[in-house]
Amino acid sequence: MAHSALHRISVVVADITTLNVAAIVNAANVSLLGGGGVDGAIHRAAGPQLLAECRELHGCDTGDAKITGGYQLPARHVIHTVGPVWRGGDEGEDAALKSCYRRSLEVAESHDLVSVAFPAISTGVFAFPPDRATVIAVHTVTAFLEDHARPERVIFCCFDQACADRYTESLSVLDEA
Repeated sequence: MAHSALHRISVVVADITTLNVAAIVNAANVSLLGGGGVDGAIHRAAGPQLLAECRELHGCDTGDAKITGGYQLPARHVIHTVGPVWRGGDEGEDAALKSCYRRSLEVAESHDLVSVAFPAISTGVFAFPPDRATVIAVHTVTAFLEDHARPERVIFCCFDQACADRYTESLSVLDEA
């Protein structure tokens, strides 16, 4: 099933704020006004114009996504998505995380963006178990790409090799299916 989509996905270990892609995804909080982790790093790298535009968006619901300019980033756009806070797994966290990836891809497609880079949404301060989050991310992205021409390229941008290994393993399991 996923074979035709897999060649459009890559895994890199990098600082997401340095990637030259059409859009990077920001694992934001509901305010969209910056925070810790990747969110803070993206806001710092993009400059104050990003915060100013985010103020105009009036926040974002968990599982949804909104787009802004990239300002001082190499990426032309930032797609902000709000991942779920892990509360043990019985409060809809899986569905909310799946929605983050799907809505981010829908926003990218609606803006005809060619390439999108995702961080490991919700696996930092929101404490979503990384193995579980990786499987959800890989399955959601490959399923979307099966049915959509845009984005042409999706990058899972990992902060360390352990994260990259999780994505590579999850993708190889799909490739063997």
